[in-house]
Amino acid sequence: MALVRACLFKIPSHRNRIPFVSHLSLSPPLALTLPQNHSFINALTLPQNHSFINALTLPQNHSFTISASLSTSHSHSHSHTTRFKPICLYHTQGKCTKMDDLIHLQKFNHDCSTELQLNIAQLNKIRSHNLDFFLVLDLEGKVEILEFPVLMVSAKTLQVEHIFHRFVRPSSMTEQRINEYIEGKYGKIGVDRVWHDTAIPFKKVIEEFEAWLMQQKLWIGGELNRAAFVTCGNWDLKTKVPQQCEVSRIKLPSYFMEWINLKDIYLNFYNRRAPGMVTMMKQLQIPLVGSHHLGIDDTKNITRVLQHMLVDGALVQITARRNPNVLIICTSIMTELCNMHQFRRKELVPRKHRSVLVRLMQRVNFWGSCIFVFFFPWEASVTS
Repeated sequence: MALVRACLFKIPSHRNRIPFVSHLSLSPPLALTLPQNHSFINALTLPQNHSFINALTLPQNHSFTISASLSTSHSHSHSHTTRFKPICLYHTQGKCTKMDDLIHLQKFNHDCSTELQLNIAQLNKIRSHNLDFFLVLDLEGKVEILEFPVLMVSAKTLQVEHIFHRFVRPSSMTEQRINEYIEGKYGKIGVDRVWHDTAIPFKKVIEEFEAWLMQQKLWIGGELNRAAFVTCGNWDLKTKVPQQCEVSRIKLPSYFMEWINLKDIYLNFYNRRAPGMVTMMKQLQIPLVGSHHLGIDDTKNITRVLQHMLVDGALVQITARRNPNVLIICTSIMTELCNMHQFRRKELVPRKHRSVLVRLMQRVNFWGSCIFVFFFPWEASVTS
């Protein structure tokens, strides 16, 4: 007992900093109880004016409990499992070499389907569709395509079944211009290094994409097999893909002839207009996840909108179809001039027609794929 008293009398010198108080949790009366006849309590006596008792003050009607563990690892582990993890952009392209690195696996997500899972109870309102899969697509790049992401979503379960993702290297730009372009596009979100490590030409991307389509049994030539592209607007497939095919000097693939414009479905179903993905997500109270204008993240967010609409009972069908019987003319020379927003080669278009053509292209928002119906003996048609 003398030893206990000696230890207790040393405590007052440290009354201004009580190290274990920070680990005490105040709660409604849950007193720390000991056996009534405990000899330690009977033998323990303290001076009446003991400063330790004065220093340790608690609110009225409260006592303290001491946790068995002072570690916060449980709360950290819980937040770790629920917090957003960026997806590994090497893994989405089949080029991740750190699958055995635990630190890398903890930092980056390697399965985007887990982010987009739905409760089975939410599938009751889904209407029957004549499609088996939706191919959600959102291209990135205004001058040339820089990113080509596609999520394969089941029309029955709304789960992401597979993913195709490639970064695309421009074919008509100098290395200096590419570096400036990528730095401005992806540098601010720290993706420029991944892009430089993995980007391949658009022609190679299309070859790998067609192999992926056949592997998933979605295409064996001609049109898609009970699948359809879903885009947020017509620009991706109506304008950009034909333009890029012309720049890359390849034929426009037949599976790009029709698609679903989610904006049109949204307008018809909810009877309200949304100019873009962000507006739709705000109106539907869906949180924006990832980096906006990173194609793979935008594709996942568009998928969230699609899932929400299908759960609400929307019928998602083809909204745009290109007429395959009519030739669409797009020249690489005019593509370059349109991207520069000016006509420097004046011999291509007479002066009296130049301003009319510019206004026409601005009005239909058809930069890149130029249809010279009024100036040349060609016919073209795009319906949407």
